[in-house]
Amino acid sequence: MPLLTTLVDNFNDNVIGPNWGDSYGGVSETGGRARVPLVAGAYAGYQTGRAWTLAGASIYLKTPTLPAASTGTDVGVHFMITSPVAGTGLGFKINRVTNKLRMQSNVDYFDAGAVELTYDAVNHLWLRLREDGTNVSWDTSPNGSTWTNRRTLATPAWVTAAVDQCAVDLFCYRDAGVTDYAEYDNVNTLADGAVHTAAVALSADSSLTATGAVAVISSVGLSADSALEATPRLVANASANLSAEASLIAEPVGSDTGDVDFAVGRPTTGWVVSAPWR
Repeated sequence: MPLLTTLVDNFNDNVIGPNWGDSYGGVSETGGRARVPLVAGAYAGYQTGRAWTLAGASIYLKTPTLPAASTGTDVGVHFMITSPVAGTGLGFKINRVTNKLRMQSNVDYFDAGAVELTYDAVNHLWLRLREDGTNVSWDTSPNGSTWTNRRTLATPAWVTAAVDQCAVDLFCYRDAGVTDYAEYDNVNTLADGAVHTAAVALSADSSLTATGAVAVISSVGLSADSALEATPRLVANASANLSAEASLIAEPVGSDTGDVDFAVGRPTTGWVVSAPWR
C-alpha cells in the first residue's frame, strides 16, 4: 500500500521519473524542476499512476514559478489528489486572474464550501495535504518547515475507500493569453542538491595534476616491515683462579702455657713431664 508520504522527487536529474508515468501535455523536467506549459485552451500536467493512498498519509511541495494572467480569464495552477471517480478529488488551486489560493474538496469538479485566501507568494510558497484518520488538512508554509493550517475537513469517504487508487495531478490550464509555464518542485523533500550530467573527452596525453596537501597525523601504526632499533649493551664474562696460602695456628684455650719448657731432641732419662702433660 504505497502511502503518498513515500512519493519523493526533487526533479534534479532532468528526467521525468517512472512515478509520473501518466504525465501529459508536453511537460518536461528542466533546471531541476517539473515544468508544465500553459498553452491557451490546453491542459497539461505531471500525473502519477492511480496507485497511491492518501488515508493516513501526507504530501507537500512548492510552486516556485507561476504563470502570468496575461489576457486569460481562467488561468490556474493545481495541486490535486484525485479519486477513481472523475471530478472527485481534493487539493489546491492558485488562480492567477483573481490572485486567490483555493482549498477545495470537489465532487463533480466543484466544492461549494471551498476556502479561499488572497495568494501570498512568500507564505503560500509551500503547500501540504494530510489525512490523520479523522480529518483532511490543507497547510501552507514559507519554507517547508513551519506550517500554518488553512482548512480542516472531516475525511471524505472516498479517501479511505480508495486505497491504492489515488493519483497526484499537478496540472495547469489557461483559456487565453501568452504561452508560458508553471513549475513544481521538492515533492516530500527539502533536499535540493543539484545533479549535473556532463560529457568530457580526454585525449591519450591528458594528465591530472593534484596539489599536495600537508597532513598532520597524531597516531601511527607500524607495518609488518617496521624495524625496531635498540642501543647495544656490552656484557663481559671473565673467570679467575684464586690461590692462597694460609697458616693455621692453634693455641690451647683455657691453659696457661707460661711455665712450659720445651727441649729439643730425644728425651733422655730424667725427662720430667709436669702437669698438665702427664
